[in-house]
Amino acid sequence: MGVVSFVADSLIAVCVAPTCAACRQPLDSPTREVVCDTCWSSIVPITPPCCRTCGDPLPSWRVISLEAERCARCRRRPSPIVHSRAIGAYEGSLRRIIHAFKYDPRPSLAGPLAERLRDAGRDVLSGADALVPVPLHPARERTRGFNQARELARHLGTCLLDVLVRTERTALQADLPASRRHANVRHAFSLRRGADVTGRTLVVVDDVSTTGATLAACARPLLAAGAREVRALTAARVVSRTP
Repeated sequence: MGVVSFVADSLIAVCVAPTCAACRQPLDSPTREVVCDTCWSSIVPITPPCCRTCGDPLPSWRVISLEAERCARCRRRPSPIVHSRAIGAYEGSLRRIIHAFKYDPRPSLAGPLAERLRDAGRDVLSGADALVPVPLHPARERTRGFNQARELARHLGTCLLDVLVRTERTALQADLPASRRHANVRHAFSLRRGADVTGRTLVVVDDVSTTGATLAACARPLLAAGAREVRALTAARVVSRTP
């Protein structure tokens, strides 16, 4: 750290006392961060073995067939998404960071979140042609001021195709029980007029996946338009605790 940065951080810390956007504790380096190192380091990543389809953790490979590579729920209910990954479970510091990112709002958190998502999703990004952010309804995007999925995708370093539009202003998925989420977004997305995704391997990007309903609803029009394969990356995943 340079002398100027050290002095600036010290003055801001004394005069303004800015706090971490996640834990609300004072920041050591307020000119360079909005979330403290403790909150970043306390994120517990989802590590293999994981369900290839939804990204949920799986038991040891010693008791699971390598050919299956999917959780019981995904074997029962096939998804148009073939491969998903997330940084970690939607809980603890990761949940607080994403909440600050979306609702404070802190769009500057897109960069550090995308860096961690890139590491977590290397296998999903490998061989992909482009990223497709989950669109917000225009009215909701105007209210929030930005689309968090687009900001994440923009920082992932792969070609971005903004080819989906939200045709319905649906109820917030977070306000609905899991049983209603698929129906809520089933017809909410369509391909942008003139967009061509024929033969492409695409990665849908969003902030949080709970049941996978939104990701699946985005994948269907892409596949119907000729996409070769649709994968998904989300900053966090609501991990299922039941099979």
